[in-house]
Amino acid sequence: MIELMVVVALLSLIVLALMAVFSSTQRAFRSAVTQTDVLEGGRAVMELVTSDLRAIGVSGEISSNAVNFMVTSNLSSYLQPPLSQSLPGSASIRQNLLQEVFVLNHLNTGWWGVGYAVKTNYAGNLYSLYRLQFPTNAVVADPITLYTNQVFRNFFLNPQNGSHLLDGVVHFVVRAYDTNGTWISTNYRTMSAHTNSLKTTRIFALSGGEAGLVMYSNNIPAALELELGVLEDRTLQHAESLPTTALRNQYLLDKAGNVHLFRQRVTIPNVDPTAY
Repeated sequence: MIELMVVVALLSLIVLALMAVFSSTQRAFRSAVTQTDVLEGGRAVMELVTSDLRAIGVSGEISSNAVNFMVTSNLSSYLQPPLSQSLPGSASIRQNLLQEVFVLNHLNTGWWGVGYAVKTNYAGNLYSLYRLQFPTNAVVADPITLYTNQVFRNFFLNPQNGSHLLDGVVHFVVRAYDTNGTWISTNYRTMSAHTNSLKTTRIFALSGGEAGLVMYSNNIPAALELELGVLEDRTLQHAESLPTTALRNQYLLDKAGNVHLFRQRVTIPNVDPTAY
């Protein structure tokens, strides 16, 4: 009887050890699948955004309504501020940033505008990145009508009216650089006015020390740096299951290690060096 009990105990220990190994293997497998999904989605979005940024066109219009490039605070984030997260092994807090971006694109005689914005919470989806292109057939002859059009103004207030690209985008930032590789920040020198035209650039401060920027006339950035922070799927799903914003933010506070950061520098071939 004693021998039987010893055998049963040993078998129980062996089974428990095997279950622990199996559970660890399953966690590693799920983690690898999650990272693969995030990397695929993040890279696809980065490729789409950078292709739009690289194609920025110069309107050459005197009117400030003809916006070549714009980056500002994400209007959809006003009801819910960008996510703050504690850094692993540190008492510091990382403040994610959300921006909205507009670019004017041009091909032959056609003009179209492209906008990007993040909706922090809509229909159960958290931090969803949306894209709007107007018009879809790129036959507008006058670039002035694009950014001032009510379609785009409504899009930045309600990004969900655009095309849904990716969920879990807690960080979305675009920084502009001049022909010397200098970041166009709030301390950047004011660009001079060209003859019979408006000043080519308007710079203003955003939260987090970032610079807001609107470019007109013949001025566009020489290069742009895009940053995209995406939550892992399982972390995002857990956050979406929580009933209130406070609970979601509390859960995500220590999940900075579950955010995958993508960064890419894009050179703009259509830049006019004389604008600087």
